[in-house]
Formats: sequence, structure tokens, C-alpha cells
Amino acid sequence: MIGTKGTVTAVNGNMVSVRFDGAVSMNEVGYVSVGDKKLKSEVIRIRDGISQLQVFEITKGIMVGDPVEYTGDLLAVEVGPGLLGQVFDGLQNPLPQLAEKAGYFLERGVYLDALPVDKEWAFTPTAKVGDTVERADTLGTVPEGAFTHRIMVPFNMYGTYTVSSIKPAGDYKIRDTIAELKNEKGEIIPVTMSFRWPVKRAINCYEERLKPEEPMVTRVRLIDTFFPVARGGTYCIPGPFGAGKTVLQQITSRHADVDIVILAACGERAGEVVETLKEFPELTDPRTGRSLMERTVIICNTSSMPVAAREASVYTAVTLAEYYRQMGLNVLLLADSTSRWAQAMREMSGRLEEIPGDEAFPAYLESTIASFYERAGIVRLKDGNFGSVTIGGTVSPAGGNFEEPVTQATLKVVGAFHGLSRERSDARKYPAIHPLDSWSKYKGIISEDKVTYAHSFMSRGSEVEQMMKVVGEEGTSLDDYVIYLKGDFLDAVYFQQNSFDEVDAAVSPDRQKRTFDHILTILASQFTFTDKNEARTWFNKLRQKFLDYNGTVENSEKFEGLKKEIAAMVAEQSTGIDKNAEKLLA
Repeated sequence: MIGTKGTVTAVNGNMVSVRFDGAVSMNEVGYVSVGDKKLKSEVIRIRDGISQLQVFEITKGIMVGDPVEYTGDLLAVEVGPGLLGQVFDGLQNPLPQLAEKAGYFLERGVYLDALPVDKEWAFTPTAKVGDTVERADTLGTVPEGAFTHRIMVPFNMYGTYTVSSIKPAGDYKIRDTIAELKNEKGEIIPVTMSFRWPVKRAINCYEERLKPEEPMVTRVRLIDTFFPVARGGTYCIPGPFGAGKTVLQQITSRHADVDIVILAACGERAGEVVETLKEFPELTDPRTGRSLMERTVIICNTSSMPVAAREASVYTAVTLAEYYRQMGLNVLLLADSTSRWAQAMREMSGRLEEIPGDEAFPAYLESTIASFYERAGIVRLKDGNFGSVTIGGTVSPAGGNFEEPVTQATLKVVGAFHGLSRERSDARKYPAIHPLDSWSKYKGIISEDKVTYAHSFMSRGSEVEQMMKVVGEEGTSLDDYVIYLKGDFLDAVYFQQNSFDEVDAAVSPDRQKRTFDHILTILASQFTFTDKNEARTWFNKLRQKFLDYNGTVENSEKFEGLKKEIAAMVAEQSTGIDKNAEKLLA
């Protein structure tokens, strides 16, 4: 570490003030010396020769006068082959190796190599001597699990270069020089399989940024049909504690139509993180039949770790996602929970004595959250391939209050809102996404007209239900009561899924379309009942038939039998079709 030096002048929680002589820049990494330990920190403000640093470790023992060394480098991550299947902390320390070295109680000031430096990779060159290359151009490839990992010109090498030499096909370590590039001045620059990139600087080595339009299939009916997420889009999952945010994220990560999944456990309770770390290696990837961890990266930062590391974990995760997007892969980043990150920002803002905003959050809360979600997107690369980063963040508002600042700031920038309901969660409805409060700006797998017509029964049925709470069932007309039963039927057989059923836990888009068309016919049918008891009994019977239908393997003998029974029930009771739905069913 050769750079500017300074001394500690004040300590306030996990923030230290340092007087320095020389050049220091924002977001520069510094190390505070405490005895024989050097604690990693980041510059967050500079004023009149004094810099404030947020320390990523426990600050116990730091005293006025302790030396500080600035590195001249920004907070960065190392990217290269070997990231997949890893579990990192917010500073990209591999936690399993950290535990081996430090034991169950992690020591502060211990920093390890993010990538396995002794492992050899089968390198195959694609560039040739004499080729002209730019940053992010591919020099060669190595196999990484089921993917072909591109070895690219480091993103911080601006300008054009000529390939002076390149290694032949063979096994090399990530720190071995695999190519030498000559710049416009004639200088030779060695290139290895890995390099570093600042986490707070978006990777923009692509040709064009495109509008997210293609749906990212999650195999969750309620999401894919009514509140879809576009590949390269953004969405948020706010909800009270215990409403199923983490469960929904894990189901999505397992079945979503993406190549790479990155989980950022940002300030979550240690129990949830441990559960994730135990379950993921044992989960079977439905795409490959192998372990789901082989295409997953976990950035783990629990609530018991220093708050400054929460911010680092979020930015580390999105930088790794952008790196794999540069290879033409589709990446899903799940951040759980952005509320903990916002709370860390609030704490640091208070220590900096900044003017507080709503609920003491910093005034720049909205812009910071927006800058994070704006790093999602689908891009066209220089070679014509496409890659995407889809970001889904959970929000944990106190008491499930969606009017609080973090939720409101998030809603202004995301393309889909999956609001979880305490009422639906307590009723054991999965997923607990509220069908009336939630929304999406993206196109789904089913035409918008059909979805709007079906959703109208949910909203009208809710109005009838609220009315029945006042006047009672006997004060409701039979026609209104049938509308209520149709909405309840739609909720039970399509909105809800049985996550413990092998068939119903994840539903393919084709089956979703066929099932939805079947339900749409039922919703559009006009039924004649003698009284409400008959209507309720008939819909209860139909609902049970349909639940059995959902849990049966498609095209099996039992499936076809249930399909005929449902069609016969509807045909026997139906007296016609709603005129407003005739075009939809045509």
C-alpha cells in the first residue's frame, strides 16, 4: 500500500475522521491500523484536509493518533473465473475459507483472495497475435460449470490495443499472464484471467441499452400472468415481516428463466442466512439436474455484521451481475433486504450530521436507490449478443406500511410492484402477493385484454365482499354473490399455488396459458342458480376439481379425466357467455 498517509482525529461509531496530507479521492479505500490489524474502510466525505471514512469492521480499539494508509484505489471487486458457487461477504471475502482460517467467530482485519489462485483453468484462445482489441473484447474462454466464461480485456483499459502475444490452449492459473497487449504508445501491458473493477461504477462496455420487453418467466402464475417482470427489468417485493419475501425469492431463483442467480443477503437475520446457505447446495437445479449452487453466487452480510458492509454487499452483487451480463448471459439479482441498506445509510448520514429527510433517512435516499436499480437492463454487446441483469429487491417496511420512505422511493423507479399482504400470509395463501395492490408496467405471457377482464372479477368480488361485511350475505343480490364466488374461485385456483406439490410448485408458460383460457371461459360464463347455497356448493365443488387438476401431470389419464369433468360441470350449469368476453374467447 503506497499512497497518502493520515492520522485518526475522531471516532464516531463505525466512522472515523482522519487528517491527511496529500491527495485523497471519494470512495477511496483506506486501512486504519489498530495494533497489528489493518481495518478496511472507505472515504465517504472530504472537507478541509479531513476525510471521513466508514469502517467495514468493528471499530473497537481505534484511538486518536492511529495511523491510516490510503491505497489510491476505489472500493473494487475481483472478477474472473471461479465466482460461481461461491459465498462471499460484502467485501468479497470467501466465507468458507474465512471460517477455516478464523474459526466460527470471524476476526476483523482478515482479507482473503476472492478467487482460487491455485486452481488451473482450461484456457482456449480466441484472439490472435496482431488483432486489434478494446476493453471487454474476448481474448479467450475457459469452461466454468455449464457456462463458457469469457476472458476479456479489462474494462479499465480504455483505447485500442494490439495483441502482442497470447498463450496457446492449456491449463493456467488466474494470475498467470495469458496475453500481452501493446497500447498506442507502444507499451506492453500483461493481461491475466482476472482484474478488478470499482463497485460503484456501472459497467458500460456494451453497444446499446435496450428497453426490457421480453417476460422473464418465473413459473409463478400470479407473477407471469398478472404482474410480470421483464428480462432486464426491475421489481420490488415489499411486505411485513414473515409474509414470505425470502421464500418467494428462493422459489424465483430456482425456477426463473435466467442463467445466473446472485443473492445479496443485505443485513438479514443470521437465521435466514444460515437457512439459505444450508438449503441452496442441496437444491436441485430444474434446468440441469445438478446443484443450484453451480450457477449461483451468494453475497452474505447479516444484521450482526457492521452496517457499513451492507452497502458494500449490494454494490458487490450488482457489479458481479453486470460482469456476467458482459458475457451475453441473463442474470437475476435478488437483494434481501434493501430496507436494511437504507437503515445503514440513515445511520451513516446521522454520524455525518447531514440534514435529515423523512423519518431521518438521508435526503439522497431516492437518488441512491434509483442509481442501484438503474444498473439493471438488457444490452446488446459489441459482438451482437444480448445480456441482461434483472434486479428484484425486497423491502421490509415496519408494520407493513407501504407509505414509508424506502418503499415509496423504490416504487418510483421499479417496473413491477409485488406487494405482500399480512392478511393473505396469515390465511396461508402462497404467494401472498396482494392481487389488488400490486401492479406491473411490463407485458406478460398472456394478452393484456384477457388479463384485465379476469382481474375485474377480483376487484368487483372484493367490493361485494366488503359490502357483505356491512349488510350481510342476505343483503346481497344473487348476481353480485356469483361475481364474488367467481373472484374467490380465480384466487383459489390460479393466484395461489401449492409450493409443496411437484407439479403445481412451478408451472410452465404453456400450461399457464391453457389453464388461464380454461378459467377465462368459466369467468365469462353466465350461470343460473336457484339460491346462494346452490351457487356456493357448485363453486366449491368446481374449485376442488380444479385444484386436483392443477396438481396432476399434464396429458396423463387422470388429467384428461378431470378436464372432461370440469368441462361437463360448466356446460351443464352455463346458460351463455358474457357479451364483453366473446371476442376474448374467439
